Amino acid sequence: MKSICFYFQVHQPYRLSSYRFFDIGSHDHYFDDYANRYIMQQVAEKCYLPANEVIMSLIKKYGQDFKVAYSISGLALEQFEQYAPAVLKSFQELAASGSVEFLAETWAHSLASLKSKNEFAEQVSIHVKKTEALFGQKPVTFRNTELVYSDDIGNMVYDLGFGTMLTEGARHILGWKSPNLLYCSASNPKLKLLLKNFRLSDDIAFRFSERRWNEWPLTAEKFISWLEKMDEKDETINLFMDYETFGEHQWAETGIFDFLKAFPSLAIEKHGMRFKTPAGVSKELQPAAQLHVPYPVSWADEERDLTAWLGNELQDEAFNTLYGIEGKIRELDDGRLTRNWRYLQASDHFYYMCTKWFSDGDVHKYFNPYSSPYDAFINYMNVLSDLVNRVEKQTNEINGA
Repeated sequence: MKSICFYFQVHQPYRLSSYRFFDIGSHDHYFDDYANRYIMQQVAEKCYLPANEVIMSLIKKYGQDFKVAYSISGLALEQFEQYAPAVLKSFQELAASGSVEFLAETWAHSLASLKSKNEFAEQVSIHVKKTEALFGQKPVTFRNTELVYSDDIGNMVYDLGFGTMLTEGARHILGWKSPNLLYCSASNPKLKLLLKNFRLSDDIAFRFSERRWNEWPLTAEKFISWLEKMDEKDETINLFMDYETFGEHQWAETGIFDFLKAFPSLAIEKHGMRFKTPAGVSKELQPAAQLHVPYPVSWADEERDLTAWLGNELQDEAFNTLYGIEGKIRELDDGRLTRNWRYLQASDHFYYMCTKWFSDGDVHKYFNPYSSPYDAFINYMNVLSDLVNRVEKQTNEINGA
């Protein structure tokens, strides 16, 4: 019998203030406290609180037949504590239900796995400890930022103690294989891999309210009928998406919350399906095959690669400059410098600099607060230049230069 694995990513970056060239050297108030508070509280009201209420009602109604998984970035956890404690409390209540798995990821929602093994490991450790402290669970499943995965990253994740990892069911790594099975890493068969069914996931996350879509409107009955028609050999339908899908990306007026209520009810009551966590799927199923992924994949855009964040010279320069000061950041061990450096690692900042267009252009515009990728780059580099200068100054003072 097919099972359904519902996984939600919860993340909010610390948004940058408007930081001009002439601000460099004058202050290090890089982040827009007003915008961060406003957006967090707005998303809390539109998404997190009502969505958590629906999830809790389903757990109470169906018990062990309904389970979900979340990974909440460290940046989002901090902002819950600062600006939306009711949201944190509601997630803690979900954790206490016993039907929710919390996954590990990088603390700063960063791309450190592509650049620094030490920073990657440290951020994961910080995230694991915070998740355990807040929710009473030590994560056993890993979800890398943006579902970025390769054989090398998988090896790092396994070495950190995880036996299961989520990633994208990209066509160019699957070939003829189905995303609806459990796999394992070709370079380390002990690491199990759950792959996102991107077509079905994106039907909910991106196409749900698109009136030009030939399947609009998407109802729970229609969605279930698609699952019923799938190959009988398929074992797990992995629906991975941003939690902000519910109420933020897809507004309540679209009927998205009605769908969230109705879909599990139909699946469980009329079709005998069961919802399982990634850890549950990993424990119950045996890998169908090994997957060899020599180059990183992600869950973004048509290419399912890294070009949403590292696809042009602007992004590469910002990324390399940021990690170029890692050694000095570690030597200084200054709490404020380290905090600001990590906040600047959030993948969102690089996403804002993306110059891709055609099919993915509208998606990038929706998630971009800047008028252009170049404005995003200039603002980010002004901030980063100030941080670099402060690091250099403090390093010189210590070394007596």
